[in-house]
Amino acid sequence: MKKRILIIFLLAAGFFGGCKSFLETEPEDFVTPDNYYNTEADLRRALNGVYNRLIDNFGRMYSRGLYSYLAISDEFFYKNITINNIKVMEFDAGQLDVGRFWETAYQGIDRANLLLENVQRPKMDETRRSMIRGEALFLRAYFYFLLVDNFGGVPLKLVSTKSPNDAYLARATVKDVYAQIVKDMREAETLVSDISNYSYNETVTKTAVQAILARVYLTMAGEPLKDTERYADALEYADKVIASGRHSLNPDYKQIFINHSQDKYDLQECIWEIGMFGNQLGSAQLAGAVGIENGLECPDDKIGYSGGGIHPTARMFEMYEAADLRRDWAIAPYKYAVVSGVTTKVNYTPVQIYDRTIGKWRREYETATPKSRSYNSTNFPVIRYSDVLLMKAEAENQVNGPNGEAYKALNNVRRRGYGKPVDAPDATVDAPEGLDKLSFLAFLQDERARELAFEGMRKHDLLRWGLYLSKMQSLATEITATAPSGFRYAANAAKNVTARNLVFPIPNTEITVNHLIKQNPNW
Repeated sequence: MKKRILIIFLLAAGFFGGCKSFLETEPEDFVTPDNYYNTEADLRRALNGVYNRLIDNFGRMYSRGLYSYLAISDEFFYKNITINNIKVMEFDAGQLDVGRFWETAYQGIDRANLLLENVQRPKMDETRRSMIRGEALFLRAYFYFLLVDNFGGVPLKLVSTKSPNDAYLARATVKDVYAQIVKDMREAETLVSDISNYSYNETVTKTAVQAILARVYLTMAGEPLKDTERYADALEYADKVIASGRHSLNPDYKQIFINHSQDKYDLQECIWEIGMFGNQLGSAQLAGAVGIENGLECPDDKIGYSGGGIHPTARMFEMYEAADLRRDWAIAPYKYAVVSGVTTKVNYTPVQIYDRTIGKWRREYETATPKSRSYNSTNFPVIRYSDVLLMKAEAENQVNGPNGEAYKALNNVRRRGYGKPVDAPDATVDAPEGLDKLSFLAFLQDERARELAFEGMRKHDLLRWGLYLSKMQSLATEITATAPSGFRYAANAAKNVTARNLVFPIPNTEITVNHLIKQNPNW
């Protein structure tokens, strides 16, 4: 984006001449831990390198994959993709994108480990050193959270790679991986800075750690661990974010995403974002594809090209009431098309549900020019304040039942979605009163889908609730029975989902070299 430019710092190769005296001299242009981590600036550059792995130039992280083809659920399908593709859940352990996801996460972990091993070396202010250490601890834990959430138990590597001959590690249990995640994040919470010290939200701050910890604990409470005591921890950490007073709901839902497209920060709503920079047309290779991979259809480069490849399911569309303002923002009510040689906005008819595309990030609002067809600088929000409120409502319901606190958190999100004042009760939009614990949870599950549509959360939520397989199976039946004939193929991804898809396969690239690792079932 703007203020935080995440740079890849590659280790420079040494230059070897033919002179004996040169060979006897220690090369000064060969970067090693011994001659690199000598200043605070070195630590900062190394930390930027850890953040960088959340982007990934190949598009497998937050530049593209984690909110699109790595997060297939019942909320969307890919246009005109029918067979032999991860986008329709037809792949194996040799799938390139899954392998690259695994590799990129471990690159981030290794960079974090190397930084943590050298963070004490420079002479510098101890408070700033602690902040760097805290961010590195959190990021290492977050990479592990992405891995365990998608692959199950994974090797728990807590030291940097010293040699290609380092011993391989077996898979740690899911429980042990989560224990390390919690340990690192809780320590990071005491070290990182408060968001009030920044004018941007691409840096990990105290409320970001607390919000993600609430997410981690909710995940631990659900499948596959089913450690239900963690609901109380999730409630504690959601409450910490709320009590901080640092965050609030943006009163205008659509403005959250317009701000992203316009490279503007909203520290109240958006607690932590992945910072993108540029559009890959220059030397900086840190751009993403938010609003391109998942954008509304537009053939015009000046407006902002998107092939409109991702389409919402009718199930997703019908979760919204017509008065819910989020529906026609999250799901585009129009596309751009060339009519009589002129690019024109064309509205969809009421029956064109499957034709629609995602409209959350609209490239027409981008201000940076020239616009690239494939890349932009639009940030991706990892966690928003509305998510914290919904986690609060869910955890409160699980711990104390559907009490006033649970209803308040849920209804604040709903009211904003309908354009209402968030603190004023409104019988026309508030959740029905008198719900029991199970009914409240079911209502909240749909509310999370409405609020966080296409933000990479739906698959994660369905998995932890133990609903992913059943929801995909019922989606296949729905689409086959009700979709227009030209869109019946939209059921293919759901049809291909089986019990093995509760996790990704361990990549063949890892299985081949590490014989201590066993493959996930049925892969």
